[in-house]
Amino acid sequence: MDLIATAPAAGAPATLAGPGTALGAPVRPIEVAVVGIGYAGLPLAVAAAAAGHRTRGLDLNDFLVAQVNIGRPPGDTVAPAELAAVSGLLDASTDPAFLDQCTVIALCVPTPVDAHGVPDLGPLLAATRTVRDRLTPGQLVIIESTISPGTTDGVIRSVLEESGLTAGKDFFLAFSPERVDPGNERYGLHNTPKVVGGLTAECASRAAAFYRGFATEVHVTRSTREAEAAKILENTYRQVNLALINEFAQICHRLDVDVWDTIDAAATKPFGFTPFRPGSGVGGHCIPVDPLYLVHRAAQEGIPFRMAEQAQRVNDSMPIWVASRARELLAGREGGVRGARVLLLGVTYKPDVADVRHSPAEPLAAELLALGAEVTFHDPYVESFTARGREVPADRDLGAAVAGADLTVVVQRHRAYRDDVLAGARLLLDPSGPATCRATAQP
Repeated sequence: MDLIATAPAAGAPATLAGPGTALGAPVRPIEVAVVGIGYAGLPLAVAAAAAGHRTRGLDLNDFLVAQVNIGRPPGDTVAPAELAAVSGLLDASTDPAFLDQCTVIALCVPTPVDAHGVPDLGPLLAATRTVRDRLTPGQLVIIESTISPGTTDGVIRSVLEESGLTAGKDFFLAFSPERVDPGNERYGLHNTPKVVGGLTAECASRAAAFYRGFATEVHVTRSTREAEAAKILENTYRQVNLALINEFAQICHRLDVDVWDTIDAAATKPFGFTPFRPGSGVGGHCIPVDPLYLVHRAAQEGIPFRMAEQAQRVNDSMPIWVASRARELLAGREGGVRGARVLLLGVTYKPDVADVRHSPAEPLAAELLALGAEVTFHDPYVESFTARGREVPADRDLGAAVAGADLTVVVQRHRAYRDDVLAGARLLLDPSGPATCRATAQP
């Protein structure tokens, strides 16, 4: 079977041409499978369906599958209205039997690291084996999960070719990194350029044709390795610059320099400077994880990735430093930090999202608890929160919680945490924003 994706007319779905079919003659929309319908996979599935492609998500999680099938997004990377708009073209399943019916199969499964920072390809390889067992000639397989350079044309290709089919000849293989940014109201999948790298030129061409159906710009790299490296470079850039400004904030505090005023002054330069803001630490699914894939891969080649390693250490140390600032601020209280009521505002990894993965609030809360503080939290997006296995009580009444705490620490500046609300704090530590309230202590 030799299927050729043809360029669609504006607003129309791509069509397929096979043996005995006139090139460009309309057949049915591309059948798309998205393996892994979490924060990155579901937006892709919705975008493919919105472009007119019959799409099905595959996931091991019964809850995610059920939520999608009743039209309720399980996360905050897809709006309910977006999911409702494609209800006739998108569904989900835990049964992979349908994979051999699909023309495009995109893998969007997690690629975490373990407690020692070593990449864990287990979920991705398991998903790849599932695809392998149902791989048919002519299919296009795209990896969107973050991986180190050489993984797609290495172990992923090897596993898929255990099917007896040859990549680049019998089926097509490409890599295109996800660029999902939860909570970003300006950039989504449709207007964020898509990077694509193929095992061969034909692989890249087919993957690019698929993404052009719903992305306004597609950038094709020389191979899969450049596309893999680009994703890690993007997040290492953010990791290193956040580490720079986090360490700079500590120096400013020691020198009695207003770090926020300094950043605003430097940001007036119209060239050569991009402002980054300090905070309580760096969390989420990308920045604390993705650079470690290249750190590990480079170490295997005997080449240390020193900048990323040091940036990781600086960012990991920020929650401990914020806890030390809390202890300093409470030093004038009888008993100091021990027994003090400390309220954490916003325990997610970024403002106005419900994701707590790698949130700096966890090590911060753990450190404050170890110092003897009575820690509670408030977060409109989080029902329960634990720090290193210890449950942290929730305060639901924001105004009362702020007024009753000996110290309020703003971990993430959700929209709900307006200045007039924070002004009611006895003492406020805000590492995530400028000192705008009378009681605020800057980083």
